[in-house]
Amino acid sequence: MADVLVQQPMHMPQFRTDRDGLAFEALCDEIEAADIAADQATRQDYSAKHDDWEPSRFDSEKDKTQFRQYETACDRVKGFYKEQHTKQTVAYNLKARNDFHSKTRAEMTIWEAIERLNTLIDESDPDTELSQIEHLLQSAEAMRRDGRPRWMQLTGLIHDLGKLLFFFDAQGQWDVVGDTFPVGCAFDDKIIYGNKSFVENPDYNDPIYSTKYGIYSPGCGLDQVMLSWGHDEYLYHVVKDQSVLPEDALAMIRYHSFYPWHQQGAYRDLMNEKDHKMLQAVKRFNPYDLYSKSDEKPSVEKLKPYYLELIDEYFPNKVIKW
Repeated sequence: MADVLVQQPMHMPQFRTDRDGLAFEALCDEIEAADIAADQATRQDYSAKHDDWEPSRFDSEKDKTQFRQYETACDRVKGFYKEQHTKQTVAYNLKARNDFHSKTRAEMTIWEAIERLNTLIDESDPDTELSQIEHLLQSAEAMRRDGRPRWMQLTGLIHDLGKLLFFFDAQGQWDVVGDTFPVGCAFDDKIIYGNKSFVENPDYNDPIYSTKYGIYSPGCGLDQVMLSWGHDEYLYHVVKDQSVLPEDALAMIRYHSFYPWHQQGAYRDLMNEKDHKMLQAVKRFNPYDLYSKSDEKPSVEKLKPYYLELIDEYFPNKVIKW
């Protein structure tokens, strides 16, 4: 099928509209449900063993046992991960990064990007309970109520904007969403569905990529590690040179889907001193990412001026190259 394009103002991109935003978001919700179940299996144990755990207040009284369990994830989620684990290779990731640096997909402000994501996913469904803008505001507002710093509130607002990649030039859903993991070294068994789910990946039996450290070395630092390409990596690369967000915020964006690392304890041998600090930042962010969707519906028009001010504070160049 030929790409279907929608004309935009001169500074706006050509978005693909032959892709089903509602089906994409339904898959995102199902993946998130599996992440919530996996999170519950480890979160309480971690907090019991570590004095540095800083719990969030907004979700302290929620009954998280009502979320669907990882083991009962639907066949679509299992099929998604089979495709992702087969296709996320070193070769593909090198190409994805080269493609990222070779062109600008769009020029938009942050708020324009939020509105565009909202339109591409939600506009055809009149029964949607909450829009994309409202979901993003829920995360940000939960942080605001907990007294988290302004930069963290903004990070909560923008952390999923990388999903726009699906409507640019992603090959499918598998290179946009889902749990992330390093490529170029052995796939850890703590990745969702285990390392046996990678048996059809060309790198699985590679003499270098299949070794424990592969192309890396112990303590090299996660800045040197190539994580599977998706909305996390994409947005991280977009904002790291176009914002004044602190390192903790960049880590929250880049690693929020890296569940094998921040929840399951995998790949710790690759960490350097900086990464231990980043790990705690991501753990502070994680509850707001997973659990804020059940909060009350926010008022977009009432909150918009506050968040436009935050955007201007941390994005000095108003128009962002996507």
